[in-house]
Amino acid sequence: MAEWLFQDAPTLLAVLDKELLCRQISRGWRARLGLTSAGDGSTVPLSEMFLLDHTAGLADQLRDVLPQAISLQDIPVSLVGKNGVTQGLLSAWPIRSESGSTGICLAVTCNTDLHRALDELRHLRTMHELILNAAGEGIYGLDSNGKATFGNAATMEILGWKPEEVIGKRAHDVHHHSHPDGSPYPHTECPIYAALRDGEVHRVDEEVFWHVDGSPVPVEYTSTPIRQGSEIQGAVVVFRDISERKEIERQREAAFQEIKQLKEQLELERDYLRDEIKTGSDFGEIIGSSAALQRTMAQIDAVAATPANVLILGESGVGKEMVARAIHDKSERADKPLVKVNCASIPKELFESEFFGHVKGAFTGAHRDRVGRLQLADGGTVFLDEVGEIPPDLQGKLLRALQEREFERVGDDRTIKVDVRVVAATNRDLEAEVKAGRFREDLYYRLGVFPILVPPLRDRREDIGPLAEHFLTRTCADLGREPMRLSKQQAQRLMSHRWPGNIRELRNVIERAVILSSGNRARLDLAMPENPDTPPDPLENSIPTEEASFLTDTEMREQEKANLIAALRHANWRVWGPGGAAGLVGIKPSTLTYRMKVLGITKPKQAD
Repeated sequence: MAEWLFQDAPTLLAVLDKELLCRQISRGWRARLGLTSAGDGSTVPLSEMFLLDHTAGLADQLRDVLPQAISLQDIPVSLVGKNGVTQGLLSAWPIRSESGSTGICLAVTCNTDLHRALDELRHLRTMHELILNAAGEGIYGLDSNGKATFGNAATMEILGWKPEEVIGKRAHDVHHHSHPDGSPYPHTECPIYAALRDGEVHRVDEEVFWHVDGSPVPVEYTSTPIRQGSEIQGAVVVFRDISERKEIERQREAAFQEIKQLKEQLELERDYLRDEIKTGSDFGEIIGSSAALQRTMAQIDAVAATPANVLILGESGVGKEMVARAIHDKSERADKPLVKVNCASIPKELFESEFFGHVKGAFTGAHRDRVGRLQLADGGTVFLDEVGEIPPDLQGKLLRALQEREFERVGDDRTIKVDVRVVAATNRDLEAEVKAGRFREDLYYRLGVFPILVPPLRDRREDIGPLAEHFLTRTCADLGREPMRLSKQQAQRLMSHRWPGNIRELRNVIERAVILSSGNRARLDLAMPENPDTPPDPLENSIPTEEASFLTDTEMREQEKANLIAALRHANWRVWGPGGAAGLVGIKPSTLTYRMKVLGITKPKQAD
């Protein structure tokens, strides 16, 4: 064996004898070990060249080289050196010299740059793992067969599985095997695997992955193919848990529905209360000081503070609605709505919808959800006006709603609970209706816990004057007329009338009187209905008395002019002859003609 082959070789070369002692060693290896000369005759044992504990069985492998005439290639070894231990790859093969002696030639590849590159590679891998694990989204990889190759920490947190437990398994089988309803999800339809087939990026906004505990996790994800050249090597799946977003959306939808329902309720309440305000404005406050009215007011004060249902009885027009409003305003529910239901004006087929509401599509014409009046009055008071008009076959449904304090809207299976106080009113004799079988007895007793009888206007005559003055003031203000006053004679005439229509009739009479008046005096004589019990006084509004206010000359002329025009219209503008206006007013035709000229009365063209 030529020694010169090893003298200046910069690589790591050596020759071992059969005792595994180094007899010849290259310059590169001597430099690593710190040896000064190649020809000093010393031998180097194997233990000073390698860390044998780090390479199990290395000595045994080298001993087999000579007797078995085998070669070793790329065996990882730890090399000893003056600067520390270095990793390398060992190759060994048997050699024979010209003299016939045998040995083992060693060649070691130990590249410091390679070692540094491996360290950098390990560092990069660590950094990449840290970055992946720091991401809030779940990230995992697939090979070309759809099997998992890695997964980050978020994957474990969201889905509960550990990467080492699923590496090499089909990801679809692990967490994407079923639809949200639990039905099977074939992997051939899986968008995750679609990226492996068509090489396109697939984004899914609404999907479900399954946790290891079997619970669904709503997610959105992106499956992106990994390419090397034109070949698809796998895919990366990035997904995020959208449970919080879905909950926010659910809450937002619930809030929207609640706002929508409240909006509809407020719109209905606006319409209902607008009518009630108008009605309340028409009637005003409960006015009067008669003994009959004071008894009614005492009953209102006694029952208002209780939760008892009230049945208001009385003739039409006595102000039953004003009594209901007074009960509500004096109760603990005064800050809640008072909702009126005119039972006589509701068609039979719409009764349930009006009372209980309906859902969209419940019947023909139900184009949107509707809140019923019982639900609208929740927390407040519902006023059932003309309750005796409710059809018998619908009384049972109302009774159940009032007893159970719950109901279902038409077309809906959801039960709605309400807390309402019921004030009912009727001008019928409900006891007689019960006996006749036209009104349910149990509903009658449910409504009539505390009956209040409102006296008719004829039983409280001392209240007629104040009521008339109240209506007169309001009507003048509403019509933009100058304020008017009633004379004592007019007030007495009002008190002498029986008022079968009660307060409503009185209000109408006062309105007519204001409309018919041309000055500042109400023409009560033209507005009052005929009353057989009290014939009208022919002197009213014609001859002033000590108790009446005086008329000015202008007012007298206006009254005369209005009287002549009325007579001319009645006679179709004929002055002379039978049935002429002159005969109607009891004057000569020439006198009537003169007065027409003085007062500026001319025949209208359309009367020709």
